[in-house]
Amino acid sequence: MPWCEPCDRYLSPNAVSVVGTCPKCGERVTDTDGEPADSQKVPWHFWLFVGAAGIYLGWRQWILLLFPQVLIL
Repeated sequence: MPWCEPCDRYLSPNAVSVVGTCPKCGERVTDTDGEPADSQKVPWHFWLFVGAAGIYLGWRQWILLLFPQVLIL
């Protein structure tokens, strides 16, 4: 759990900025064990959605290239 020493409070992992600083005071945030807090990575399901959207849009483009007279609205 990220801890900000100057603010004297715990932060949610999503509240910590990408570089690992407190959103209020801008100081470096540490974990409860004293190590610098790591920033959160992008969740796997976001990348799954991006891949599925890319495949869908590619399929739509492929259909329009094969059958240009058919416009799917």
